[in-house]
Amino acid sequence: MISLKKDVPLIVFSDLDGTLLDHETYSWAAAEPALAALRARGIPLVLASSKTALEIAPLRAAMGFSHCPAIVENGAGVLAGGADPQALDDGGYRAIRAALDRLDPDLRAQFQGFGDLDAAGVARLTGLSLADAAAAKARQFSEPGTFSGDAKARTAFLAALAKFGLSATQGGRFLTLSKGATKADQIASLTAQLAPRARTMALGDAPNDLAMLMACDIGVIIPNPAHSGLIETAAPHLLRAPKAGPEGWAISVRAQLAQRSN
Repeated sequence: MISLKKDVPLIVFSDLDGTLLDHETYSWAAAEPALAALRARGIPLVLASSKTALEIAPLRAAMGFSHCPAIVENGAGVLAGGADPQALDDGGYRAIRAALDRLDPDLRAQFQGFGDLDAAGVARLTGLSLADAAAAKARQFSEPGTFSGDAKARTAFLAALAKFGLSATQGGRFLTLSKGATKADQIASLTAQLAPRARTMALGDAPNDLAMLMACDIGVIIPNPAHSGLIETAAPHLLRAPKAGPEGWAISVRAQLAQRSN
């Protein structure tokens, strides 16, 4: 096991879907004992997800970490602690949609983003309630969606996007387009704000989480039977949770907290 020094504070960065939230039910009930332990010790939990600020704000509040910043839309933006999610500017999102409209029509037709669907369509695609789907459509920095073309078409699609300064990240379910930073890019600046000398721990389940896990002192891979997950990496600071979803998340977090108490 990797040890954390008792005299150095800890910051936990966590993905949501398939990690802290159950892949099917979106519940975090199994993680509540570990969340309570973080709250009791005053350890910051920075949620880092493809979700929008409007989606993350109520989750952050319900978990008891409204005072902590959150990394939203796969790192393309940050919601400050206590901030109003509706106050964030959506100029970045409007630029992405404008770029999509300028692509070759054949390529454009193979990408279906959240902006191409109404709330009911996003609900069908994600399994979210209609209200939660509307919050998922409230994009400010990025555009998730699905690409139906083959590998050659996908390569052409990504190359065309790059001409507009856009990149794409494959998550557990969606291909997300953005013109901003990644989850990993946000870690250094947020750590400096919260506790410059802190040890950092990150937990995630999907390929788009790997850079975040590699950027922290401790990275925990949460297994997710719903997709191929992360490729095993030999990095010595990477651990693998013994169980999937919030149950594995809780075991991993409490194991690290226990080391700090010994």
